Amino acid sequence: MIRCMGIYRDGVRMPASDSAIDSSTPAAAKAAFGLLVKQAADHGGYPWLSLTDPSSDEIAAAAEAFGLDTLLVEASLSAQQQTKIAYTDDHLFVLLKILEWVDETSDVETGQIACFIGADYAISVSHGHGLEPDLARRRLDENPTVAAIGPMSVCWAVADVAVDEYLEVGDAIESDIEEIEQRVFSARPADAATRIYRLNRENIEMRRAVRPLATVAMRLTRGGAGDLTEPIAPHFRDISNRVQRANDMVDGFDSTLMTMLMASTARQDLQQNLDMRKISAWAAIIAVPTCIAGVYGMNFDDMPELHWAYGYPTVLAIMGTICFMLYRGFKKSGWL
Repeated sequence: MIRCMGIYRDGVRMPASDSAIDSSTPAAAKAAFGLLVKQAADHGGYPWLSLTDPSSDEIAAAAEAFGLDTLLVEASLSAQQQTKIAYTDDHLFVLLKILEWVDETSDVETGQIACFIGADYAISVSHGHGLEPDLARRRLDENPTVAAIGPMSVCWAVADVAVDEYLEVGDAIESDIEEIEQRVFSARPADAATRIYRLNRENIEMRRAVRPLATVAMRLTRGGAGDLTEPIAPHFRDISNRVQRANDMVDGFDSTLMTMLMASTARQDLQQNLDMRKISAWAAIIAVPTCIAGVYGMNFDDMPELHWAYGYPTVLAIMGTICFMLYRGFKKSGWL
């Protein structure tokens, strides 16, 4: 689906400039693109086009209309790409991974969004669990001074919302870590190790999105394509700082999860040792009557007190006394 998110002039989105693009045929899409660019140029503004899970024909039409680099277009369609930034002679390409936390399963879902930023246009291409374009547009509408800088402000809005979602995912992981920490140090930390492994996997998913973005944010902060990025570079500094915070969260989660895994393993080993001590203590207690009863069950003629009227209760009393003394001894030593 291709959608015009609006035409921006002096930092303000022009009324009724957002609409769906007819992409039924490549020719219709190309004509619609040309009309949008002309309208924006006539008003001294720039259009923002959003392609959500586009078909090959839709992305091909956009690439032809705006002269997008073929390799970068292929990168925008590949789910295997990492966060990256690339410059061509006439446009900037930025690809970001988008994270979404699923409360029901405590999983991190990953999508991506790519931005093509030219001198007089901005194009975003999103896939999978991608960022909602309306969220980025709302962020842009709330910051007209940034929107007035030019098409690069669209990349800022997308990155700003994406980093906010990174931090939200980080907060969700932190909340789960606190819950697991309570379970690790509970009386019976049964399945804590499994939860830790699963959460570590989600933290790795977050790291794959955050780590490369730290480098991208640094490049955008410094500027790298002349006038295309330099005016907005200070606005990326805040994003860079928040990306660093997210990066620190990932590192902290790694350390915490590893520590909790070691603690969980140690507690499970300790619990197993305690269980074995209890089992051994009860086995020793039960062995006494088993041994005595086994001896008396051998049908010998000459047995102590065999024909004495009080022999049976006496033997039972001896067994009970020995078992009680063993139980008392194990209880004092902490085995029971």
